[in-house]
Amino acid sequence: MRIPRLAVNNYQFTLVVVLLGVVLGGISLLTMPRSEDPQVTLAMADVIAVYPGTTPQDMEKLVVDPIEEALNSLDDVKEIKTVIEDGLSLTHIEFHELEEAEDYYDDVVQAMAQVRDQLPADLLRLEALRISPSDVNIMMVALLSESAPYRDLKRIAERLETRLEASPGVKQADVWAIPDQQVQIRADLERMGHLGISLDNLLEAVQAAAVNVPGGHVDAGNRRFTVRTSGDFKSIEDIRSTTVKAIGDHIVFVGDIAEVEFADADPTHEARVDGKRAVLVSVAQRDGTNIFSVVEGVRETLGRFQDDLPEGVTSAVVFDQTGSVQKMVTVLTGNLLQGLGLVGIVVLLVLSIRQSLVVVLAIPVSMMIAIGWIDVAGYGLQQMTIAGLVIALGLLVDNAIVITENIGRLLAEGEKTQQAAIRGTSQMGWAVASGTATTLLAFVPMMMLQGPTGQFIRSLPVAVVFTLTASLLVALTFTPLLSSRFLRPPTARRFTLNPIPWLLERFIRYLYGPLLGLSLRFPLLLLALALAVFAYSLTFFGAVGVSLFPKAEKPQFMVDVRPPDGTSYDHTRRLALLAEERLLGLPEVASVTTNIGRGNPRVYYNIRPKRETPNYAQLFVQFHQQHQPQVATVVEQLREQLAGVPGVEFEVKEFTQGPPIDAAVAIWVVGDNIDTLKELSLQVEEAVRGEPGAVNVDNPTGNYKTDLLVDINRDKAGLLGIPLVTIDRSVRTSLVGTTVGNMRDELGDEYDILVRLADNDKPSLDDFDRVTVTGLGGATVPLRHVARMLPVPGQASFRHLNLERTTLVTADVARGYRVAEVTANIAARLDGVDWPPGYGYRIGGEEQQREESFAGITKALMIALLGIFAVLVLQFRSFLQPLIVFAAIPFAIIGVIFCLLLTGNTFSFMAFIGFSSLVGIVVNNSIILVDYANQLRSRGLSVQAAALESGKTRLVPILLTTLTTVGGLLPLTLSSSTLWAPLGWTIIGGLISSSVLTLYVVPVLYKLMTPESAKRSG
Repeated sequence: MRIPRLAVNNYQFTLVVVLLGVVLGGISLLTMPRSEDPQVTLAMADVIAVYPGTTPQDMEKLVVDPIEEALNSLDDVKEIKTVIEDGLSLTHIEFHELEEAEDYYDDVVQAMAQVRDQLPADLLRLEALRISPSDVNIMMVALLSESAPYRDLKRIAERLETRLEASPGVKQADVWAIPDQQVQIRADLERMGHLGISLDNLLEAVQAAAVNVPGGHVDAGNRRFTVRTSGDFKSIEDIRSTTVKAIGDHIVFVGDIAEVEFADADPTHEARVDGKRAVLVSVAQRDGTNIFSVVEGVRETLGRFQDDLPEGVTSAVVFDQTGSVQKMVTVLTGNLLQGLGLVGIVVLLVLSIRQSLVVVLAIPVSMMIAIGWIDVAGYGLQQMTIAGLVIALGLLVDNAIVITENIGRLLAEGEKTQQAAIRGTSQMGWAVASGTATTLLAFVPMMMLQGPTGQFIRSLPVAVVFTLTASLLVALTFTPLLSSRFLRPPTARRFTLNPIPWLLERFIRYLYGPLLGLSLRFPLLLLALALAVFAYSLTFFGAVGVSLFPKAEKPQFMVDVRPPDGTSYDHTRRLALLAEERLLGLPEVASVTTNIGRGNPRVYYNIRPKRETPNYAQLFVQFHQQHQPQVATVVEQLREQLAGVPGVEFEVKEFTQGPPIDAAVAIWVVGDNIDTLKELSLQVEEAVRGEPGAVNVDNPTGNYKTDLLVDINRDKAGLLGIPLVTIDRSVRTSLVGTTVGNMRDELGDEYDILVRLADNDKPSLDDFDRVTVTGLGGATVPLRHVARMLPVPGQASFRHLNLERTTLVTADVARGYRVAEVTANIAARLDGVDWPPGYGYRIGGEEQQREESFAGITKALMIALLGIFAVLVLQFRSFLQPLIVFAAIPFAIIGVIFCLLLTGNTFSFMAFIGFSSLVGIVVNNSIILVDYANQLRSRGLSVQAAALESGKTRLVPILLTTLTTVGGLLPLTLSSSTLWAPLGWTIIGGLISSSVLTLYVVPVLYKLMTPESAKRSG
């Protein structure tokens, strides 16, 4: 290998190139984007359709089916799910290829434009919504006031929104929890009754005056003039002076029979912060920006803005993600530095001080070069990137250790320093290059994992690949350069402060050497013992269990308030305030943000807020940082306390890691008939509730609700000359109001005009009896004479899954239980259900996502194994010797199983990532043994002698690389993170068991599989 000679002989150029890489990496470290979690592209979109007054089944036939058929015709569709409710549908579409997410959204928009003609002409809303990972908010600001009108708060919030969006790095700011402003015409039924005016008279008068009819154009001489009509209302006074009816000589105006004024629309989303009325302003950062710089700018803007707030209005930051980001960066950076210290200590204990200095200097140089590459590749500094650097920490010194140790051995044999540096590096160059290649091949396939899970962890293998590539370049260039300048031949000394080298020498001479020799004499016995231990370990895998991603260690959680369908907004509000009061009484709680009518603005990457619905509320609870360890305990206690509240489900949810899923446990019930689906969903719900680990069980289809049917006596209405549409409009106006037009003021702001009864801010059925309608002859008739209100069973909401009718029953899993076991137990219960023909269930949730994710990583593992085998075949020019090297892999499984079992961790997705990484790590020890044995064979040694001497000579670098890898990972593994502990223990356990057995099994296999007559290659 010529690279080491070129690097040493041209040391000036080598130093300049290395220094340039370090400087550029340092600049990247200071300027690269920082965030809490990696950016995940979501190839998804939502389609919302609103058609008021439509039952779920009519909604399905008229709206959902055409929409789904149009979406299903698009390319690369993975899944289509739809929630169908009264007058509303939400269709969620997911695609396979994440890289084309933007194109897919355009395809969805185009499909909706094409299908619009097939949908009802009076469909109120049809909108395609983009789902973007950057919609996660990094801050939430509350404007607090108990007295200021919402109209004033809206102006203040919109002014703040504009200022925040001008702050550097802010992608968007959004205002939440402000009711729409409208002009309300509050009809006085008593005065209208005296004048013989019905609600329909009022509606028609205002509608007629609000119509803006195009006036066309007129030619005059050589000019053409556009005629503009004056249909728009310009002020409240315009509406008051609108004529309703002439009674003799008296003209009745709107202002004579109704009050006209600005008012807040009925609330659909209300926010409260710590029990106080609030308006929320959320802030999202641009992609590729540094969260700390963005938040600093936002806080400066807020500081200036607070000085302009009117009396009675205050502002407060109720959420700031920089706290958790700073903690994550501090902890992981601390793990990195602690690992660096442990690696340095291990190296110093085994190698000389000068050798240790050469090895340790390779760490920051390789790290800084890799960080520069990571920045150029577009990956910021977040938990996956830093964890990748921590994993690479113990691996990147392997090359420097192997080369430095070999250089030291040559120096001890009497070679000159520069020659030893060049020859020692060249001698081991191909071995370390091959070892690095095999490790890289374990990580490169992970970079190609598809789906949200693959994107979530992608920056981890990227960081490892870049760091190990940099370490290889440093080991082949910078390490021999430093060695040629700093290393010295060892001198005989009578006393040393470090007894480790002396102890290792004695260990090899008096224990390992004889044991290896004994193993080579009885090779089959050793293999039988090793295989027996391997088989025994496999029996414990079931006790380890499997999972996907753990709970996130965050000082935050959510409380969802879910009363049954048909629950009023006011009752939902009362239930939310009950939960709020209990939460604010807990000493651990720092802040409670209550959202009534919809979900909290998005503050976590895998939680999407629920859209507006009257029977839903969500409370965002934040703990004092020092009380984070108590979150799990408080969550369990809160579940027990709130479980006793009748008529409502309180779902207390901790944040979890990983991509978004429906729920930990999700059971889809599939079939055609809605009533049958409802009955079956109740059986599924019973099965889920019967499982001890299942909490927060939700079954919307199983809820019973009552609707009110306006039963019109068509014969009587016909005799009295009352059109049915008049009755329908009068009913709606009396209960909720009817929008009849809009008003545009002098500032250009547009407001809906709503006609409602004067005293029905809280409408009741009694209003129905007070309403009159007008027949074609002009006579007014009490509405109750031609119609009546009847309570009828309401149609249940249901879902579609890939165009099939379904219902969905979901649940979370309490701490201490495994999702896979809970799901399996539920499935066993469901298998005992008597399913009608054409009906069945499907498992979704975490189990579905785990199967998909494990399938992806299994594919990546197979690709890694094939790639590693190909590299080994190329290196050894043999098909047998790569099999000897691969013997290290099954023995790694022994340590993986026992280590996870003893530490109480499951074989999660991150543990699988650790095992896939382990495949590329453990073979390096085998490569070193086999490669050096081949070199000894080329010098004339027998197979057995070469196997024995290879084990004895290479034990120190194998032991050292194992200890440095373990030392580099140990701080991350012991950091109490449920995300990283399974990965760390998998690598540590597998590496220890594999290294110990490899030192005996590989020499034995080398003896058995390498005939004496084989060609000896160098």
